[in-house]
Formats: sequence, C-alpha cells, structure tokens
Amino acid sequence: MHKEPLFHIVKRETLPWYKSWGVRLLAVVCALIVAGLITLFLTGLNPIKVYATMIDGAIGTQRRTWALMQKTAMLLCIALALTPAFRMRFWNTGAEGQVLAGGMCCAVIMLKLGDKLPNGLLTLLMLVAGVLGGAIWGVIPAIFKAKWNTNETLFTLMMNYIAIQIIGYYVLEWSVPKGSGSIGVINQKTQAGWLPSIGGQAYLINIIVVAVLTVLVYIYLTYSKHGYEISVVGESEKTARYIGIDVKKVIIRTMCLSGAICGLAGFLLVSGADHTITKDTAGGNGFTAIMVCWLAKFNPIWMVLTSLLICFLSKGAGEIATMFNLNLSFSDIITGIIIFFIVGSEFFINYRLIFRGHRKEANS
Repeated sequence: MHKEPLFHIVKRETLPWYKSWGVRLLAVVCALIVAGLITLFLTGLNPIKVYATMIDGAIGTQRRTWALMQKTAMLLCIALALTPAFRMRFWNTGAEGQVLAGGMCCAVIMLKLGDKLPNGLLTLLMLVAGVLGGAIWGVIPAIFKAKWNTNETLFTLMMNYIAIQIIGYYVLEWSVPKGSGSIGVINQKTQAGWLPSIGGQAYLINIIVVAVLTVLVYIYLTYSKHGYEISVVGESEKTARYIGIDVKKVIIRTMCLSGAICGLAGFLLVSGADHTITKDTAGGNGFTAIMVCWLAKFNPIWMVLTSLLICFLSKGAGEIATMFNLNLSFSDIITGIIIFFIVGSEFFINYRLIFRGHRKEANS
C-alpha cells in the first residue's frame, strides 16, 4: 500500500508586498535569535552586546555612516548592472571583471594624462573610458552567446580572471616605487581626476550618482520598449522571435549596457573613492551583487534595501571581530546565518507546505 507523504509543497499565489516583507522581517528576527544562541554557547558573550557592537560598527559615528553609504552605493551600482542581464536570463557572473576593466581604463587616463589636461576634461575622459572598458568586457561574452550559443556563466566567469591578471601585470609595471607591487594613490598632490567632494563629503557624489542611476534603471526596465524586450526574451526566446524581436540584438545590447554600468562603478571606485587600482578594487562585490539581485527579485528599488542590509552586516561583523578579539570567521558565521534565513524566507514566500491531515480535510 502506498503511503501518502507527510507533506506536499504547493506553489503559492503571489503574496501582497506587505505580507512578503513581513515574512522576510520574521526571518531576520529568527536569524537574530539563532545567531544569538550560537554566540552565547560558543563564546559566552552577551548576544545583545554583540548586536549593539554590530550597530555601532556600521553607523556608530558619522564617518562610519558615510563609509556604509558609500559601500552600499557601490554594491547597489553593480547589482543594477546585473539586473538587465538577469531579467533576460543571461547569467552574467562577470561583473567583477567588468568593474576592473572599467577601473583600469580610468586609471590609465589618470596616470598618463593627469598632468596634461584640465581636471574637468580629464574626469570626463575617465568616465567615457571606464564606461567603454566595462561595456567591451561585457559585450564579448554576449557576442559569443548570441552567435554560437556559448555558456555565458562560464564565459563571463573566466573573463574575471583575465581582467584580474591584466591588472596584476600593469600594477607591477607601474608600481611606485618600482617592484613594490602597488601603484599607490594616483595624483595625490594634484588630485587630478579625483571626483570633487560635496559639502565636505568625499563620497556624496558617488551616492548621488547611484541614486539617480537606480531610478533610471527602474524606468528603463519597467516602462521602456527595451525593458519590455528584455522581459520577453527572458520569459521565452521562441516567443520573442515569434513576435518579431531580434533576440541576438537584445542579448548584445543588454550586455553592453550591463558592462557599461559596471564600468561606471569602476570609474566611481577609482575616481571617487580609492584613487588607485588594484586587483581587489571591486572587493568581491561582483559576486555579492548576484545575491542582492536575487533577494530583491531583480527590482532596482528593493535592491536599495538588500544592498544596505548586506553592507550593514559586513561592516558590523568586522567591528564584532575587533571589539571581542574574535577572528573574522566567527563574525562571518553570524552574517551567514542571517543571510541564510533571509534567503530561506523566499521559499515560504513562493511556496507553502500542506501536511497530510490538512490535505485530507481539504479534499473532504
């Protein structure tokens, strides 16, 4: 006799936004409880003090708050870059390399033309070079995908390593002093090519640019013809071809845009934040941004919140390690638990469990 399973997984109807965010909020509360218990049992520390330290590490001072906002803006910018490609079901895992390509182009202009051009023209040239560099790095795998149906996940991933090694080579070539393996701060005396501070805040211009970009990307994806074509291609390439959409053109155009926005992020990092280029300029945000996109379900507006949450956890976790003499692995455990619960909450937003007894009652 066949025994009925204990429970069945059933697809939910779309939940109202307030209910879905209520589930996510509940997941965060549960995560904090679980992480607190683990903290208590493993270290003997008071979980409330640990969380208070996390908050202080993220927003405890004005400087920390601005640093958090800058970090959030850069992560958000890269997530925005990935969104058009992901909506098209083109799995762009190469944002890290595209950011580095854009940043590298900016750094070259700063190094070679920093003392030869007016600062306004120099900065504009850096912006154009960064956007073009990222676009080129993004469009190469798109062309191969469109023409020969290559695997975009592997292709874009491999492009990351190429970009990293190219930068590694030129950083060594241009290192100051020679052979040190570091370029150092570019144009430190003249600040040629540096984005200006606004109201005494060096990061404010980066934050403003990304805020405007968020609105533009949302409008582009939601209300433009291109955004509609991206959605149709993502749903079904056959349907897109049937209604007359040039799928190859959409793939190439969208990845060009995706790479260009990554290049813009590279420009903001080199010109507006770091004022140098290294293999770690992107800081792993190219991969973290993938999680930001998925958590926000490719909605640019919700990405503001998911980017802020992840950056808040990252900054706060570092402070925990410093204040309580714990290594970063423990703070990463706490961050991982919280993110795990948030990601897991998406299951309960999209599906529900029907247990054996409830199923029989529903059928009777």
